[in-house]
Amino acid sequence: MPYINVKITDENVTTEQKKTIIRGCTQVMVDALNKNPATTFVVIDEISTDNWGISGEPLTELRRQERGKVS
Repeated sequence: MPYINVKITDENVTTEQKKTIIRGCTQVMVDALNKNPATTFVVIDEISTDNWGISGEPLTELRRQERGKVS
């Protein structure tokens, strides 16, 4: 009974994109480990960019800096 936990930032991910992630992760378990899709669980956690850090900085701040460079 695989349990897959996918963590992504909460940056406008659509329901269709989430369905694609769920189907894709399930299919990997079927293909790689011959697991039953009916007992394969996929959970998507959407994390605020305030709570996601890269290189010691919150992603919210990094995104803000990126927008400043493009302007």
